[in-house]
Amino acid sequence: MEDNSLFKIGRLLRRLIVYRPPAEPSRFVLGEGFDDGREEGTKSEDGLKAAVGELEALARFGRRLELAVNKAKTALEEGEWAEKGEVLKAECAALEKQWAELRPILLAYDNRSENLAERAISTSLEENRRIIEVLYSLPANKDVVMRHITLGTEPPLKATLFFMEGLTDGNMITLGILQPLMLLAGGRRQAGGEGLLKQISEELLPGNQVKQVSSFREVQSGVNSGDTVIFFDGASEALLIETKGWEHRGVGRPMTEQSIRGSQAAFSENLRVNTGLVRSMLRATDLVTELIPVGSRTRMNCAVMYLESVASPKLVAEVKRRISKVDSDYLNDSGHLEQFIEDRFVLPLPQSLSTERPDRVASHLAEGRVAVIVEGSPFALVMPALFFTFFHSGEDFSLQPAAANMLRFLRMFGTLLSTVLPGLYIALTYFHQEALPTELAMAIAAAREEVPFPAWFEILMMEISFELIREAGIRIPGILGTTIGIVGAIILGQAAVAARIVSPIIVILVAITGLASSIIPEFRMAFFARLSRFGLLLASVTMGLVGLASGLLAMTVALCSMKSFGVPYMVPIGPKTVAGLDVVTRGAVWRRERRPDALNPLDPSRQADKSRRWEKEPPVGEGEK
Repeated sequence: MEDNSLFKIGRLLRRLIVYRPPAEPSRFVLGEGFDDGREEGTKSEDGLKAAVGELEALARFGRRLELAVNKAKTALEEGEWAEKGEVLKAECAALEKQWAELRPILLAYDNRSENLAERAISTSLEENRRIIEVLYSLPANKDVVMRHITLGTEPPLKATLFFMEGLTDGNMITLGILQPLMLLAGGRRQAGGEGLLKQISEELLPGNQVKQVSSFREVQSGVNSGDTVIFFDGASEALLIETKGWEHRGVGRPMTEQSIRGSQAAFSENLRVNTGLVRSMLRATDLVTELIPVGSRTRMNCAVMYLESVASPKLVAEVKRRISKVDSDYLNDSGHLEQFIEDRFVLPLPQSLSTERPDRVASHLAEGRVAVIVEGSPFALVMPALFFTFFHSGEDFSLQPAAANMLRFLRMFGTLLSTVLPGLYIALTYFHQEALPTELAMAIAAAREEVPFPAWFEILMMEISFELIREAGIRIPGILGTTIGIVGAIILGQAAVAARIVSPIIVILVAITGLASSIIPEFRMAFFARLSRFGLLLASVTMGLVGLASGLLAMTVALCSMKSFGVPYMVPIGPKTVAGLDVVTRGAVWRRERRPDALNPLDPSRQADKSRRWEKEPPVGEGEK
């Protein structure tokens, strides 16, 4: 027994000391560095593959040249040069272009170039096919379709269709491209090269949008957006046909900007649907929509909309300049783009208005602003946006002036209350008790008699709890989120007061500030009010009313120093400009004769000075008496 035990201990020590390779393979670890996963031998073969690619391209050109020579020889022997001479001349011109593309120095440079998207389209159909296969990882990529066809012309013409399945309309491709080309293209070819493309686009393709492109960068941008590209043998350009047809959400009701009166349509994720909604609201012939692609890897279209006869050309040029100079791989939302084009300031305030309502975009365009709609985003950006713009609602001008002004004052007061109230309570109860009436001071002291925490800690704890409930109510789907938010707030507040963790007045104060912040129409402005509440609370804890006033003064200075696309953020207050009747309050719609002066519109007049002309005319029938 002792020997067996000693042997067991020895074997155990030997297993611990002597290394043995593991029986199972090691786990995958994503390491750092620039190793692409290929073996050294594979990497060393890259130069050899490039050389082989050059030789293959030259061999393909030799076969095309041999075929053209045989055609010319046959035409001369059979006496058909008069009939086929023009076609053969066009093929010879195409071969000359291909040879210029395949010169040894240029060929070696292109084959070793990593960015194939920057290449120009070749006159060789085979070369174009091979570049497309490399760019889109064919045949591994299964949702990319490459269709080879032959047009029944004399002589026959080879072509290749290329499109992305799932982004295109199959019926449109079949009836609008394949059927005209394969069934209606019979007859003799009258032209070659670019002339052939023009002839096909004008005579055979019934698509509403057909354009010629000359680089693979344009081909990629179109195909990735749902278009279909056609390469023709012998042409150094391709035809890009609009065949978009992916599934998208229809026009629904606004979810975050609900209103009682006014339009009930909201943007969707389809760019063309969104621009169409704006045009249906603002039916002006000078409403311009420019498309600017953004993204170096995925090209997302951004629609810049403005009234050419109203918007300032400098404003339009600045917006387009900022968007076109964005250098990023991917843009997926209008909020993503907004962070790229806005100015950098200390306060995290929005510098453009984000809205999901086409009617609000149309009204701001009529004032001289610029709207930006990002492909795939159901929200539009309107710029410039000023401080008081974020307290306006889409239904303000659908109500009587008295009702609209009352709501605007309520929003302003709610913003001030949400920002200042917790800090003001701490400053008065901690540093300036003499400012409170005696009965109120005694009531506050009695309510906090058995609470073990200081008042600022109570407010901070309840504010954080309120934010947790608010966020949970948003993230939990459906009506359950609203129910949990309401029940959670009631139970939490009641339990905290019963456990004597917080005083009842703190629960009331936090509930009022939370409700006041929710009355702000713009979510980002409401978030800034909630965020600044904590900063003013900290200032009040340290210095009382002096700290609160210092914090408000610093915020005012920062607001007056901000600009939104060149327009001061606090106009018409700082600097002083012509205010008009739509800043804090709004006047009657028939008194809004001028557009906002701060926007420098080309046409400052919105309507006639006497827009209610019926007041100067007698009623019907009165003039006959």
